Amino acid sequence: MKILLIGKNGQVGWELQRSLATLGELVAVDFFDKELCGDLTNPQGIAQTIRQVKPDVVVNAAAHTAVDKAESERELSQLLNADSVEVIAKETAKLGALLIHYSTDYVFNGGGEHYRLEDEQPAPLNVYGETKLAGEIAVATYNPRHFIFRTSWVYATRGANFAKTMLRLAKEKDALSIINDQHGAPTGAELLADATAIAIRAESNNKSLYGTYHLVASGETTWYDYAQYVFSVARELGETLAIKEVNGVDTSAYPTPAKRPQNSRLSNLKFQTAFATTLPDWKVGVQRVVTEILGK
Repeated sequence: MKILLIGKNGQVGWELQRSLATLGELVAVDFFDKELCGDLTNPQGIAQTIRQVKPDVVVNAAAHTAVDKAESERELSQLLNADSVEVIAKETAKLGALLIHYSTDYVFNGGGEHYRLEDEQPAPLNVYGETKLAGEIAVATYNPRHFIFRTSWVYATRGANFAKTMLRLAKEKDALSIINDQHGAPTGAELLADATAIAIRAESNNKSLYGTYHLVASGETTWYDYAQYVFSVARELGETLAIKEVNGVDTSAYPTPAKRPQNSRLSNLKFQTAFATTLPDWKVGVQRVVTEILGK
């Protein structure tokens, strides 16, 4: 099996290099590669890479993920999250290759308090969500042999993310105000990568599993409780923190260019059932990544 990974140096892409390497020959590219184009701003270059590599599986872990910047960079967001994805879908379909594409809870409007199922009607609140939804539609339209994995609140030891920011601020400040009216499941890049490998193995034996899945850790929390858990793990590991007071505030306390969904709960039951696997509670991965970040 030959696998082409696009976006090898992102949070998820970095972990995918590890998990996919055990499945066969892995060709991994990113924006800066010279020999093979991994730059989503160059759709024809991406198409040429797929034609040259002739992969059995393409995993697209690249995207425009700067949610607030997307509001003023609509064309760039559309290019990276939708137009280039359409090219990938068409080229992989020509080869009969499996396409794996990652999407987001931001395709929904964040209403209600329920866990959303995969077939619930999307209604994005911002440009990022709109362009990611357009990418989903392109994948589903042009390559029937696909997995779309929607995820949320991604973190890792690599790159910038909420867990790392909270650890840094907790050492610098004695008081923080953190949003407590947005709900979701922090999902580790390591979990996404391992689950993706599981799905690829399963697909090789069962060709009827294609479609959209919610791939998130189990359970739910708020940003406020998430931060509190990060602090508690750090203290249990013997880390000295300056933070003494943590206040919960509404989303309105931190106005941003892009509107955020308040309910990012996604049901992962379909994934667990289809691939006969268990997606652990969000605290499991967070505890592990905090331990790794602190070098304990």
